[in-house]
Amino acid sequence: MSYDAKIAETIQLDALSLLERRDPRAEMTRRLPRILQPFLTWLTAKPAPGEAIRERNPLRFVITALAQVVAGVAVTLAAAALPWAAAIPLALLGLIVTSAGLGLFQVVIFHHCSHFTVFKVRQVNITVGRLISAVLLFKHFDVYQHEHMLHHNHKKLLTMEDEFADFIFGMCRLQAATPKRELWRRVVIGLVSPTFHVRFLTRRVRASWFSHDRAHNLTGMAIWAAIAVAAVASGHPWLVALAWVLPVTVLLQIATVFRILCEHRFPEPELIANRTRDFAEHASVGVFPGAALPDAYLPAGRRMLAWAAWWANMLTLQLFVRTFVMVGDAPCHDYHHHRPASRKWTSYIQARQHDLDAGRHSYQEVWGLFRAVDENLASLARTPHGVLEW
Repeated sequence: MSYDAKIAETIQLDALSLLERRDPRAEMTRRLPRILQPFLTWLTAKPAPGEAIRERNPLRFVITALAQVVAGVAVTLAAAALPWAAAIPLALLGLIVTSAGLGLFQVVIFHHCSHFTVFKVRQVNITVGRLISAVLLFKHFDVYQHEHMLHHNHKKLLTMEDEFADFIFGMCRLQAATPKRELWRRVVIGLVSPTFHVRFLTRRVRASWFSHDRAHNLTGMAIWAAIAVAAVASGHPWLVALAWVLPVTVLLQIATVFRILCEHRFPEPELIANRTRDFAEHASVGVFPGAALPDAYLPAGRRMLAWAAWWANMLTLQLFVRTFVMVGDAPCHDYHHHRPASRKWTSYIQARQHDLDAGRHSYQEVWGLFRAVDENLASLARTPHGVLEW
């Protein structure tokens, strides 16, 4: 090969490396074994380049959510019979699995029932949505469905009529034009504050059990009363509180805070003021668990350490984020705002990428939950007072 050809090949490889660095998932496809690719697609919520759309039945998410809740509660209860050394990690595993199932009920099933895209019959979506809201202490489904449609209206997003803005400003008590450090402080204090969690839970109970629908309210109260009676009758009420009440209340609330904080960012004041039809695209972002692979040109010793650190990160923090916070199609929330009525949400990973490859270049993405939250809080800090209708 001539000298000029070698130079051209080097430039081409460097350009390819730069492209892959911009898309960590493409780099994973090239440098990691094929057998790992399905797992990486699920973990990162990004497909390998050219990966085909896989059609999935919405009922698969319902079954998965039910199985995770039942299995998680069972594992946590079973942990009580073991010595402490085994009981603690097993109970933690059970709590994470339960929380993953509850997250699926909240983010996927309850949410997409409001778009009438989980079940073929419209009324079944409504009935299931109402049952979920009564049992899991969510806002009455009918009220949520109405408010969620406003959330998808570009004229209402980030206004006082928007559920996202209500949560950020009303529940979390964040404010525009506040230094990012102070915003982070309020978030962290809220997550560990009993007062915050009691206020959050009180808000949920009021929205669920004190709604306009008396039958709905009584259904929720009756189910929770039955759980309480069964817990007392079992002689281990504290164990039921650990296995069921803790995930439904505090753990679900922590996951909800992180999930909502990374869903939307605050665009430039001019975009907020104009509110064109593509406003939601500027205010939405995809958030993908994962990180870029280690540099391929590191020395051998440093390369081994870098790979060990990368795998440790992916199989601990990023796996936890994917199962506890960014469950279901939460990483591709921007795709949902591009196509809110699409029934391809069940194949959200490939559908979003297919949409992007087809020319919808208004998609934005961030790798890593905490980076996404940090960037969104930074965008709120840059937003002047008076720009947001709140």
